[in-house]
Amino acid sequence: MSKLKNVEIYTDGSCSGNPGPGGWAAILRYMGRELEISGGEALTTNNRMELTAVIQGLKALKDKCRVTVYTDSQYVANGINKNWATKWRDNGWIKSDKKPALNADLWDELLNELSVHEYKFEWVNGHSGHPENERCDTMAVQQSKIYAQSKL
Repeated sequence: MSKLKNVEIYTDGSCSGNPGPGGWAAILRYMGRELEISGGEALTTNNRMELTAVIQGLKALKDKCRVTVYTDSQYVANGINKNWATKWRDNGWIKSDKKPALNADLWDELLNELSVHEYKFEWVNGHSGHPENERCDTMAVQQSKIYAQSKL
């Protein structure tokens, strides 16, 4: 059995208005090499872009890896670290307050992607000078502007 690759994934999402045009970005780092990916949607929410950034980062991996995901979204970090998403899925996407879980489609996709890997999520304070988070923010904002123009 081969040793797992240790990969870091830095992510961020952005939305101009909520909902509104949005962007997402991820930086994947393995053995000092980096890959930057980004995209967006014309009408979305910030939370959907935060989730999409992580999903797309994971989808870029070709093999099972040991992944550390860095996010400034407490929604995403807590959804995984506190097992909220797993509980929501187990309860038919209903939260403990009996309301439907938002973004169930993306949470389901994220849980499916994570099932392939060993992982941990680290929350980072956004807009506080964290270099990779700032880079992801810049890319995500650029994408949201591109998608805002596409609506014109």
